[in-house]
Amino acid sequence: MKKELLELADIITANVTANVSKKVTANVVNCTKEVLTSAEAAEYMGVSKSYLYKLTMRQQIPHYKPTGKMCYFNRLELEKWLQRHRNATDEELDQQAVAYCNGKGGDK
Repeated sequence: MKKELLELADIITANVTANVSKKVTANVVNCTKEVLTSAEAAEYMGVSKSYLYKLTMRQQIPHYKPTGKMCYFNRLELEKWLQRHRNATDEELDQQAVAYCNGKGGDK
């Protein structure tokens, strides 16, 4: 019984290690590739393929269709797209408020 449990533990450990290794390799590849497929782009962005498809159909995300069917994405363009509409921190908002009030003669 103990031997069987050890063998089962070894099998599980090997499977987990192989899966983790595949994920790490995929992440490294996706972070270094310039052009990504739809599946790679969805994984890179952390969204579902169906949501990515909606974004492409609505022309809301930069993409390429060289053959008219398959979608490809430039990784750097995806990064820029993901980082648009930055939200300011509380400190930045406070500084903007002070600058606005000082510029308007707020403390007369």
